[in-house]
Amino acid sequence: MSSLSINHADRRRAPVLNDLPPDARPREKLLALGPAALADVELVALLLRTGLKGVNVLQLAQQLLAAFDGLDGLLRAGPAELRQVKGLGPAKRAELGAVLELARRALAGRLAERPVFESPGQVKEHARLRLAHLDHEVFALMYLDAQHRLLQWEELFRGTLTQTSVYPREVLKRCLAINCAAVILLHNHPSGVAEPSRADEYLTQTLKSALAMVDVRVLDHLVVSRCQVVSFAERGLL
Repeated sequence: MSSLSINHADRRRAPVLNDLPPDARPREKLLALGPAALADVELVALLLRTGLKGVNVLQLAQQLLAAFDGLDGLLRAGPAELRQVKGLGPAKRAELGAVLELARRALAGRLAERPVFESPGQVKEHARLRLAHLDHEVFALMYLDAQHRLLQWEELFRGTLTQTSVYPREVLKRCLAINCAAVILLHNHPSGVAEPSRADEYLTQTLKSALAMVDVRVLDHLVVSRCQVVSFAERGLL
């Protein structure tokens, strides 16, 4: 992420949306034409609501998008990254985080309504929303019912930048406690490379064999980086 530093020594009054010319106000445009008519910068400006002294809200929104390489990067930025942006206070950071959480919950709701294999793209997007922004490794599970609909998402193990320890016994205990029929395994690579390692392949086969003993199927193992999600099932590694 490129650094973003905004001079806000003089903060007598930050410009707000109503300071913009009428034809440049994203709120009015959204109400008249619908949200799909707004550009990314206008949607972000609506979330921010106010700019800074000498920087109107559209300019601030554009600077944020540039700093995080677009809307996708901005909405997946972690709290630590957002705190580094001068001029982006707690309220604005909270609003951006709320939007991301709404997207996560909306996707989870759709995955709970129908079998996950009917929407593999949504499963990958859900994984990215959950894991791509993290700066430490996490091993998670999607617990599924007999119709392969999502019952629950759980981050079961947390590690460091480069590794996390996974304990098959604990995975089995959680599957039995939730009474799931199948699982999707997931973990992230904060280094930015989503290619599975030999250790990832060994762990997958170990868990697949262990879970088969209690009639729980492993449908897939997803490896997530900021820009990519690799599926073991698609690679023929299951």
